[in-house]
Amino acid sequence: MNDRYDAGAADHGADQYELVGYDEYGRPVYRQVQAQQQTHDPYAQQHQQHQQGYGYDPYAQAAQQPPSAYGYGTGEPAADYGSYDPYGTASQQGGPAQGAPYDPYGQATAAGATGRQPRVAEQQAQQTAHIPQQAGPVHDQETPEEPQREYHTEQFAFVEEPDANSEDVIDWLKFTENRTERREEARRRARSRIVALAVVLALVAAGGVGWLWYAGKLPGLSSEDSKTGTATAAGAQKRDVIVVHLHDTKGGGTSTALLVDNTTTERGTTVLLPNSLALTSDDGTTTTLAKSVEDDGSDGTRDALDTVLGTDIEGTWRLDTPYLQNLVDLVGNIDVDTDAEVPDPAAKKKGEAPLVNKGQDQTLSGKMAVAYATYRAPGEAQNAQLERFGQVMQGVLRKMSSDPQAATTTIQTLAQILDPSLTDKDLGTFLAGLSDLAKGGDVKTDLLPVRNDGTLSAQASAGVVKNVLGGTAKSPDKDAAVSVSVQNATGVEDNTEKARVVLLNGGFTFLESGTGTARATSQVVYADAADKANAAEVAKTLGLPAGSVAKGKVSASADVSVVLGQDYKPSAG
Repeated sequence: MNDRYDAGAADHGADQYELVGYDEYGRPVYRQVQAQQQTHDPYAQQHQQHQQGYGYDPYAQAAQQPPSAYGYGTGEPAADYGSYDPYGTASQQGGPAQGAPYDPYGQATAAGATGRQPRVAEQQAQQTAHIPQQAGPVHDQETPEEPQREYHTEQFAFVEEPDANSEDVIDWLKFTENRTERREEARRRARSRIVALAVVLALVAAGGVGWLWYAGKLPGLSSEDSKTGTATAAGAQKRDVIVVHLHDTKGGGTSTALLVDNTTTERGTTVLLPNSLALTSDDGTTTTLAKSVEDDGSDGTRDALDTVLGTDIEGTWRLDTPYLQNLVDLVGNIDVDTDAEVPDPAAKKKGEAPLVNKGQDQTLSGKMAVAYATYRAPGEAQNAQLERFGQVMQGVLRKMSSDPQAATTTIQTLAQILDPSLTDKDLGTFLAGLSDLAKGGDVKTDLLPVRNDGTLSAQASAGVVKNVLGGTAKSPDKDAAVSVSVQNATGVEDNTEKARVVLLNGGFTFLESGTGTARATSQVVYADAADKANAAEVAKTLGLPAGSVAKGKVSASADVSVVLGQDYKPSAG
């Protein structure tokens, strides 16, 4: 090891040594200094203080212990290096005197020339003090045979060389990070789907509640429980309404329907009106819808319907059966789910093929459509025929053009003489709007529920009168019409319905009394003398002889009682 002092130098007594320099290996080189030339010792004061105990001089011990002759602290004698001059300054100045202290910088000769030796010693001491310090020996008895450990550059190559597994580690970290991101993204998408599903369910629930509220089916919001619920909402909607009267020019009788276009909800409705619907005539008496169409005409019937239903009908469309046939042919036939077979009126023999077959998606021409719309099987109520008329109107609306101009052209082609309240253009535009709704499935058909006496029940008719028409049912006073109870003893079940239609058309209130034992003659009975004239009018309306009228016992709810016998010959109702 390179030591700046040797522990064995203390054995040389008072000999003084000084550092001369370093060899090519960086090891220090010393030489012996003559005692008489040391005229100045900058550390003398420290030696004295050390000897007197006033302080410790770390350099005093080093000065008293000369290094070994080899300069490595081994304790063996060394050769004399006094003449060694690593810088060649001594030869340049003639060399130092024998025994003179070595001056590597050539300053000793200069000092000797001027006689300033103390300055040289002081400079040497200062230079010696600035030599970089080296750590002293760690072990005085270090084994010389211990090999020196050498390090080579390649031993530290692992610091710069990348590990073979480093790429795998980076890839794993990237994979882990990407997988974490994918999981987070999946969680975010799942949360988004859950939120979207919750919103959709909330909208569906709100729509369902809104529909129930609109239909008046929510508990506590029915027509009888609330006066401002559904009725107010329905009444605030905008509607266009026209009335259609189908006149059967061959078989007689009429069929009536209201075409409703709700522009607020963008839905359409065909409301079928039974002929037995009780109305108030122009003179204030009670009449039926069928009788009003025949007697009062379009204007009187329209006003009576507005009064009973609380609606505002904008116009009347009289559609005779020949015009209905032409209309169906113009739109290119219609498709209807028929509920009955309709025989061909022109058939000469029984058993021939029917004109209209029963089944789904039956294509009807104009002639077939008219036959189906006016057909009423034996024993059927008038409502069955009315519903067939509604099916035909629904089929016409689906085949009508949605273009107002084209629809108007179709109406003009019919060459009808329309009611002044409804022009060709108005009717064509109205039908085009309903046609657009019908093609989208937004037109339905409703039958107005009517009691046996022709009046409307507020609860039964609320779904149509209030929700569809936005009106309020207001039937004529029951006391205004003569109530007639009818018992069928003819042996023909259908005669009860035929008598009911005739009486309702005559302005009477019909009350059914069931079926009795068959009898040959009919009888009309009144209890109060004031009702004798009414009984005579009932007999005349039913086509019974005047001798059938008699005073007798009647039911408590009727003014006149009728027992139909086998002499009753029903007329077309």
